[in-house]
Amino acid sequence: MGTIEQERVTRRANLIRRLYDWTIHWAQTPHSTWALFILAFCESSFFPIPPDVLLIALAVALPIKAFKYALICSVGSVLGGCFGYLIGYEFFEYVGRPIIGFYNITDVFNTVSAKYQSNAFTAIAIAGFTPIPYKVFTIAAGVCKVNLFTLILASALSRSARFFLIAGLFYLFGPKIKMFIEKYFNTLTVIFIILLISGFVAVKYLK
Repeated sequence: MGTIEQERVTRRANLIRRLYDWTIHWAQTPHSTWALFILAFCESSFFPIPPDVLLIALAVALPIKAFKYALICSVGSVLGGCFGYLIGYEFFEYVGRPIIGFYNITDVFNTVSAKYQSNAFTAIAIAGFTPIPYKVFTIAAGVCKVNLFTLILASALSRSARFFLIAGLFYLFGPKIKMFIEKYFNTLTVIFIILLISGFVAVKYLK
């Protein structure tokens, strides 16, 4: 059983790596801005690769357009969140549950769903800044029948803040920030893991 599970994890990792490479390649095409919008839309509901990777690639190439890319990313993410909401609201058993199962985060999904009963806006706002897949929150919002306006407002605030923060760094520092990331990649990876754990803890104990 352990071997079978390991093979499943390996296949999933290989799939995500191929999707990551496929995502990055759009930065070198004339359709990069449309690709960014579509990626941000899909990531909020089912796609595994966060739009940050393409946003960063485009911002490195043209820092002067970084805020434009952040706006495109934000709009796509909020609209995609509405689609994730629809999946949870109408098609959870057929579409939503397999998505949650693919990421193996059923426990997190159940925790988020429980927290929505008391503080949906805060839970969604926190989600915008954590590495926890955002689709967990949008699909759960549909399942729990969270007010759609609450989802849109919290998503617009948190996701926009996240993407514009990234854009601001590249607008101000340009290629230098890319060199910094490459130089301190291992350290940043550790920080990312800490943020991931913190996100899970924040959702678990959110009142």
